Amino acid sequence: MGALQGKVALVTGGASGIGLASARRLAAAGASVLVVDANGAAARRAAEEIGGAALQADVGDAAAWPGIVETARGLGGLDIAHLNAGVTTGEVDVEKLTDEQYRRIMSVNVDGIVFGTRAVVPELAAHGGGAIVATSSMAGVIAFPGDPVYTLTKHAVVGFVRAVAPRLAERHITINAICPGLVDTPLIDGEIRDTLAGTGFPLIAPDTVAEAVMGCVLGADTGQAVVVQLGREPMAYRFHNPPGPRLPGAEGRIPPGWLADQGRSAPSGG
Repeated sequence: MGALQGKVALVTGGASGIGLASARRLAAAGASVLVVDANGAAARRAAEEIGGAALQADVGDAAAWPGIVETARGLGGLDIAHLNAGVTTGEVDVEKLTDEQYRRIMSVNVDGIVFGTRAVVPELAAHGGGAIVATSSMAGVIAFPGDPVYTLTKHAVVGFVRAVAPRLAERHITINAICPGLVDTPLIDGEIRDTLAGTGFPLIAPDTVAEAVMGCVLGADTGQAVVVQLGREPMAYRFHNPPGPRLPGAEGRIPPGWLADQGRSAPSGG
């Protein structure tokens, strides 16, 4: 009996790269996996390999999500969601960025996470809780000048995960962001792959990232940005809290309990 026997998981962008590795790992642990991908034929091949189900869908389209959740419900409900689908612009010069490039990457990388979370939370809550893992990137915690808009989207994913986590915890749902370095996926192709190969720069295997995803699914931590780097154990990135306001007569500190009184939680991290 696997650790996820009887559970149902969906993986977006599940036909290749990190998504496929994650789908394989979840299935190996006993979960019934719904592979969601814009490439329907590739999604079906992946589903056949792992004994799961497939669905072609555009995760950046809000109207697609009721159907995605309904398909997962047909497998027995929903317990785990790996919101993984992502694209790049491939554009280093913001002056050359087209409207089409910008709208596409925002749709997949940001809308896909927000719409996906919004859609799966009621189903997870109905099952008593569950786990959401969103694929970000090291570009979500550092500035990556090679693709500034990609960096923007991955920072957005990390910020969203950290901000929404306290509310979801009240419903017994964890949500974490996976932030890998350069991974050997179809996103690293063409000139980028040739350049990296020429310098001998090592790429992270998708299976390594999938193991970190499993750690988030099985763990109790939430609101974390989990960094995955070659040769290191996955670790939660430590965010330094910004300076707070100086309050006259209070030594510059926010009164204890004030954030909770406002219905807010303090940022996670160091």
